[in-house]
Amino acid sequence: MTDVWEPRAAADRAAAVSEAVGRLTRAARDRQPCPPVRDLLGATDISLAYAVQQRVVADRIAAGARVVGRKIGLTSEAVQRQVGVDRPDFGVLLADMDVSALPAVPSERLLQPRVEAEIAFVLATDLDGDGLDIERVRSAVAYAVAALEIVDSRVAEWDIAITDTVADNASSGLFVLGAEQVELKAFEPRDVTMRLYADGKLASAGDGTACLGDPLAALLWLARTAREFGDPLRAGQVVLSGALGPLVPTPPGTTVRAELTGLGTVSATFSPKEQG
Repeated sequence: MTDVWEPRAAADRAAAVSEAVGRLTRAARDRQPCPPVRDLLGATDISLAYAVQQRVVADRIAAGARVVGRKIGLTSEAVQRQVGVDRPDFGVLLADMDVSALPAVPSERLLQPRVEAEIAFVLATDLDGDGLDIERVRSAVAYAVAALEIVDSRVAEWDIAITDTVADNASSGLFVLGAEQVELKAFEPRDVTMRLYADGKLASAGDGTACLGDPLAALLWLARTAREFGDPLRAGQVVLSGALGPLVPTPPGTTVRAELTGLGTVSATFSPKEQG
């Protein structure tokens, strides 16, 4: 009986992955949010959701995109409560997601954007092989910068379970990196405090302990997880380590500015959509 059912189960899983990839890809292409994909994947099958993510990213790379790093998502309990999930995840950062050099964040590329302030680490060495611990991770960091991650969901109304966001490349959108590059010897990530202002009003606040207790602990979690997936973190990559406070909606025209102690500020203005 096992021999009869296992191939069918594998075929069903492959079909679910293909259908989920198609649904998410069409939503991104047409700029129209789609229904959740958990009806195809189930609400708890994380491995199947990552298979969808890998296919979505592979298709982007085949079309000319370039990987520049990773993002860790859902590290903050406040953000987990906001989106209704209970564990971290990760996604892949592509070069065209970095809008740091643009005069405005292109709102026309986004569906349902929300912004979070966090610490970004840039790696000096690979994080591969055995013996990955907090000291190894710390020594691998070239420097850190203040960052804004603009998360976005292809799933309508942000109606997501963990499999929806994982499949959707961890609800990745765009990101902005601050200009001040700070080595870890100059500050302690878990001690950073954050204030995020939207149109001049305080909209989110938190500190480094909100990010899995320590942003370096989040980086360690990612390094181990990426290695397990056979795609370890590499020198030169950017890692967005996770939110330090609640997400803030950013409709077209919004200006946001985040202040992170020890790392300076990072800001962005979202363009009116009609300019796209």
